[in-house]
Amino acid sequence: MIRLSRIGARKQPYYRVVVIEKERARNGRPVEIVGTYNPRTNPASVELKRQRIDYWISKGAQMSSRVSKIMSQPAPAAAAAS
Repeated sequence: MIRLSRIGARKQPYYRVVVIEKERARNGRPVEIVGTYNPRTNPASVELKRQRIDYWISKGAQMSSRVSKIMSQPAPAAAAAS
């Protein structure tokens, strides 16, 4: 499963996008870290390894609802310009 794993201090959420077995705990040992998500910036900063996410989806991994919502957003304009 591809889902968010929370890191960061109390009331300062910061997330890693991880590939992890569905039965493991939210912050359990992941198979691979495929990105980060920081909702505290304006707009929220997202860094994803889209090729690795596509690889894991091809192997049968399912995305959580929040990760699929993050993936559906277009790539940031700064990354597209460079």
